[in-house]
Amino acid sequence: MITTLLVANRGEIACRIFRTCRELGIRTVAVHSDADENALHARVADTAVRLPGAAPAETYLRGDLIVKAALAAGADAVHPGYGFLSENPDFASAVLDAGLTWIGPSPEAIEAMASKTRAKELMGLMPLQEVTEADLPVLVKAAAGGGGRGMRIVRRLEELPAALEGARAEAASAFGDGEVFVEPYLEHGRHVEVQILADTHGTIRPLGTRDCSLQRRHQKVVEEAPAPGLSEQLTEDLYALAVQAACAVSYVGAGTVEFLVADGRAHFLEMNTRLQVEHPVTEEVFGIDLVAEQIRIAEGGALEKDPPRARGHAIEARLYAEDPAHDWAPQTGTLHHLAVPDGVRLDTGYTDGDTIGVHYDPMLAKVVAHAPTRTEAIRRLTGALQRADLHGPLTNRDLLVRSLRHEEFTSGRMDTGFYDRHLHALTAPDPDPYAPLAAALADAHGRSRFGGWRNVPSQPQVKRYAVAGEEHEVRYRHAREGLAAEGVRVVHADARVVVLEVDGVERKYTVARYGDEVYVGATRLTALPRFPDPTAQLAPGSLLAPMPGTVVRIAEGLEEGAAVQAGQALIWLEAMKMQHQISAPVTGTLTALHAKTGQQVEPGMLLAVVQETSS
Repeated sequence: MITTLLVANRGEIACRIFRTCRELGIRTVAVHSDADENALHARVADTAVRLPGAAPAETYLRGDLIVKAALAAGADAVHPGYGFLSENPDFASAVLDAGLTWIGPSPEAIEAMASKTRAKELMGLMPLQEVTEADLPVLVKAAAGGGGRGMRIVRRLEELPAALEGARAEAASAFGDGEVFVEPYLEHGRHVEVQILADTHGTIRPLGTRDCSLQRRHQKVVEEAPAPGLSEQLTEDLYALAVQAACAVSYVGAGTVEFLVADGRAHFLEMNTRLQVEHPVTEEVFGIDLVAEQIRIAEGGALEKDPPRARGHAIEARLYAEDPAHDWAPQTGTLHHLAVPDGVRLDTGYTDGDTIGVHYDPMLAKVVAHAPTRTEAIRRLTGALQRADLHGPLTNRDLLVRSLRHEEFTSGRMDTGFYDRHLHALTAPDPDPYAPLAAALADAHGRSRFGGWRNVPSQPQVKRYAVAGEEHEVRYRHAREGLAAEGVRVVHADARVVVLEVDGVERKYTVARYGDEVYVGATRLTALPRFPDPTAQLAPGSLLAPMPGTVVRIAEGLEEGAAVQAGQALIWLEAMKMQHQISAPVTGTLTALHAKTGQQVEPGMLLAVVQETSS
């Protein structure tokens, strides 16, 4: 019987596993890097063990340190979560060799399926050995791990060498394994997967399908169960292939078999020998706890004789601290407040006041809605996201709301190219035109030279805010009856709530302020100084760091005075386990190069300057 369990992970998944452990009466042990010393998962565990350092390679990817931590804390079992070492057979073997219980499949099964190249061989498939023009487009893919890291789409042969190099570097950084392979890329397929559970008594049970077609950078954004619009025959085929994959490696535990569905056929992608990020939608539909099932199987228990019955529909949206309109640039800073309305599930590894750093994945939380029908689940999740309090770094909340309402999604006709087609429209700025005024009125509440409202009308007051990259100037004044503004009637205004009447309709705004950051409902604003700083001008062609991170590479031979072409890759940054390329904005001459390999940079830091040839 398991009494104390260490989670070899961090953040949301560690907190999720701890929650089940508390319900089962199992003591919990967290491991944490120096960057995560005050992280939520380290605070909620019964015991925590420090892993010195911050980068994944020196902390969460150090299996030897994690096994040592488990033994020191008195744990008798280890759960790997997802990512990091969750699909590393050597780590699973080390856990078992230390006399601990491994919550997962055997090292042999992981070895067979964790490498996507070997998994395809088991299913009778082979990656491309040589790529020709006729094979394009192709996908360069990391053999280990997941989460979209180490993946590149190649549409021209001359792009292949750089794609291979970038994918290898990203995979090595995220998973400690730089092996990659190349396979055909299907442009308009749906990403569909089957959840399986298998015990040590010979039972292998498919637990429904999931659709995960809405992806950015090959990483899932919205997931749902069951996958909509599949024929009964296709569903049976998916189940049969999933069971075939599990049988091929004598699988035990929870796992997921992933497919690309195109033209009514299922194409095997890979088998994930771990719990998936999107497992909550299956839990909601089947009314089970997959972590509890994992633990019971690891203890030798058998699955229930009668399989659970599916009910309703569940959809999950991943909230990321990122800017979808600017190449999904990850965002950092303080998460001041995070809350969602009742009626939806929130899985998160953060709480109010936590810092979103640069070392790990930018996912803040998963919001899950369950309802009797898909239409009701969409409506419930959309409403919850709109009303959620997200006070902190910029997130993808608006993108999620628009995606869920898009006709392709509501009709179930989405595919993995959804954001390639619609991202520009889905990220077009559309702020509430009255949000800046509400922010100004809340800020002005109670402001008066004499501690109250003036007896005579005052001169207009001016406030400036940045909203979605654009500046907005608003004017208001102190009148006899209170605050007033042109074109609206101010029904109520205090520091937290403003009610405006516009064209006979009253609009209520909740307002929160943290320094220069202002949140009016779902709108994020930045208060600007009344008079701009004239010294804050940058030279044309300045290349600024779009995010905090580390300079991991500078183009070979790049130096001041070098000629560069528009679109030429100059500098590579790594942030939150993803690499981001910075290219020359114009054809011209590199007149300044401030970036250095290994340098830590902050958003807005000047990296280089390219002077256009014509100038």
